[in-house]
Amino acid sequence: MLCPTQHTDKESWCGGCKSEQRMAVGCPFITCAVKRKCLEFCWDCDESEKCDKWKKHRELSHRVDSFVCYQKLEDNIATAKKDGVPALARLLRRKEALLKRMLAEFNEGRSKSYFCIAATVMDADELSGALDEARKRSKGLGPKDRARIMHEVLDKIAAREKYLLKLRH
Repeated sequence: MLCPTQHTDKESWCGGCKSEQRMAVGCPFITCAVKRKCLEFCWDCDESEKCDKWKKHRELSHRVDSFVCYQKLEDNIATAKKDGVPALARLLRRKEALLKRMLAEFNEGRSKSYFCIAATVMDADELSGALDEARKRSKGLGPKDRARIMHEVLDKIAAREKYLLKLRH
């Protein structure tokens, strides 16, 4: 829901992790959890804490990102395990709605990935507050200045909370 490939003006080429094209590629997690064990995802597996494949990916997600940000992977897994997938989905839908507003109001054409990472890493209340502050500070300004102000607001929160708002390579 927060992936940059999903937030485009044209039809996204990515259908998501469980799309027909991703299922055909043979992702090890999809193959094991979905195809072999008929589970929603690895968080539903009784063996997930002992799984070497999953452990390696989770450890890597603390240091490196691919084309999406994995900084909240552990938190998302914990939410899904503790409160259920519907609770995680509600949280992500709220953050996605805030991301869509950010993109509609503050993207000057170059900030989509940055905003997607901010929406992934930050708390929904922080995002909502950032939107409110940026709106107040950017009334009547053009797209570049509006984007600059949104970046400033998000960067200020990130510095205070020690968030990293870029992909880790």
